[in-house]
Amino acid sequence: MKAIGALIAMCLLAFAADPASSQAVFPERTVRILVGYVPGGPNDIIARAIGDKLAQLWGRSVIVENVPGASGNIAGDRVAKAAPDGYTLLLANSAQVVVNPSLFENMNYDPLKELAPVSEVAFTPNLLTVPNDLPVHNVQELVALVRATPGKYSFGSAGVGTTQHLAGELFKWRAKLDLQHIPYRGASAVITDLLGSRITMFFGNIAPLLPLVREGKLRALAVTSRDRFAAVPEIPTVAESGFPGFEVIASFGLMVAARTPPGVIDKISRDTAQVLAQDDLRQRFADIGVVVIGNSPAQFSAALKAEAAQWANLIKETGIRASQ
Repeated sequence: MKAIGALIAMCLLAFAADPASSQAVFPERTVRILVGYVPGGPNDIIARAIGDKLAQLWGRSVIVENVPGASGNIAGDRVAKAAPDGYTLLLANSAQVVVNPSLFENMNYDPLKELAPVSEVAFTPNLLTVPNDLPVHNVQELVALVRATPGKYSFGSAGVGTTQHLAGELFKWRAKLDLQHIPYRGASAVITDLLGSRITMFFGNIAPLLPLVREGKLRALAVTSRDRFAAVPEIPTVAESGFPGFEVIASFGLMVAARTPPGVIDKISRDTAQVLAQDDLRQRFADIGVVVIGNSPAQFSAALKAEAAQWANLIKETGIRASQ
């Protein structure tokens, strides 16, 4: 009996000493994915698609919560201060993590220090889109129109510091245009005003705009990727439309609070890669102009550091401020 008791004790001790064993059951309850923008935008669309698939895989509920405000900083701060257990995730875009620290003088948290990368899930370029009644059909005609009446025209964005904002500012700077930036609290509001011709242009993510372009409700002039985008090969790039080197893409990734156990992070990352490999999800993303990535935490971390340096240089060159 003593031998059996000693054996049981050893097994229990080994199990308790192995973090991977205790984390292998993750998740045991509902997981939340926070989105820093209103429903209907690319972050929201991607989060819900991945959340549905993870819920099926895990057999647990995965709830997407929209926490808009401060260019995604409110949602990011909430995740950073959440319990570091993997049950509160952030579907972040690159702007929240690598742009905002250079753009905002005061932030309640440091994204690169207080959030841990899980997986970079996808990327998409922005689509330069205008209302159908605007009398332009390409980038050069748009530039000529804006230059003819300085100060009359505007571009919208889903918030200060978003890649939509930065693409507009970069375009304004490169083309030497007098354009007013109008920030909104989410992409859906921008699109509503674009459809109503209350703003002139929008460098929006392809996901919510492509269906409207295909339905003939809006006109797309260019994509902001370096090369033409597979989802819309007929649309030229901004770079080939007179602005060589112009490139602004939006990437999206899952992050958790720093100090989350590595075993939990690795499991979420592996499971995310598994659902992203499913043909129906890849096709769903392709249909809206989103390209799947699904990399490791280390790869995502390296990408974030590289992007942070790139955006810091751009912000310095253009003189963008969070108060714009």
